[in-house]
Amino acid sequence: MAPHPVVQAIIDLSAGAIGGAACVFSGQPLDTAKVKMQTFPTMYRGFIHCVSSTYKQVGLRGLYQGTTPALMANIAENSVLFMSYGFCQQVIRFTAGLPSEAVLSDTQKACAGSVASIFSSLVLCPTELVKCRLQAMYEMEASGKIAKRDNTVWSVVKSIMRNEGPQGFFQGLTTTIAREVPGYFCFFGAYELCRSTFADYMKCDRDDIGVAPIVFSGGFGGACLWLVVYPFDCVKSRIQVMSMTGKQAGFFKTFMTIARTEGTRALYSGLTPTMVRTFPANGALFLGYEASRKLMMKQYDN
Repeated sequence: MAPHPVVQAIIDLSAGAIGGAACVFSGQPLDTAKVKMQTFPTMYRGFIHCVSSTYKQVGLRGLYQGTTPALMANIAENSVLFMSYGFCQQVIRFTAGLPSEAVLSDTQKACAGSVASIFSSLVLCPTELVKCRLQAMYEMEASGKIAKRDNTVWSVVKSIMRNEGPQGFFQGLTTTIAREVPGYFCFFGAYELCRSTFADYMKCDRDDIGVAPIVFSGGFGGACLWLVVYPFDCVKSRIQVMSMTGKQAGFFKTFMTIARTEGTRALYSGLTPTMVRTFPANGALFLGYEASRKLMMKQYDN
């Protein structure tokens, strides 16, 4: 029997949280390199230079700077994302006049993921803001843009509350939503399409394709997401980090300023560590989600 809708939502939320934690632990150092290169594209010659410089400057902990808010961000985002994903699939079934157990097409699932990302953006933006500021703190201090300060989660949170108020946590929200909506259409669309392809090839159900195909499908979905929305993410990181120095311009003005003064290439700074990270991180995300969800759903199998 199918679980009650509330129980189903709790299962999706829990599985999303497990997947989000797996995503962070498998990709945090590469995410740190991405944010540093996005915010200070001229400071580093490339991905390897960024990682090695960070290690020399502040040691291994520098590559894991922002892990706590990253965990909070990913667990919060993916909990809400996958819970909303399940809910949005039911909305699509209802609007299409399909029964509640009907299997949706890959495109319909991509649309559900795209709408679900709006809800996850609301919880992602504040925690990602703290994470990005922590990750780029060394460069902000070294470039003289801010005075030296405590480099902890709590000090960043207090600084935002004191200087910008509660609304300060939502710096870059518009850009986050602009990134998430098309990004998650590609993310879930590519993931489901890849999973369907594996299932057809292996002549089995999509839930039974095994670990390696799930990891590859998750990585492929992540790669498609980042290739489509990377400039949006670059603008978001710039707004969130530079807002430490005062109120920043909105998405379009920041985008045009970067493109005009630094060139289009600056909008893709940090793409290499992002693409290197996407297969292990998003593979772990979907593996954690699918495995834990399957385990919990087993309780309701006939």
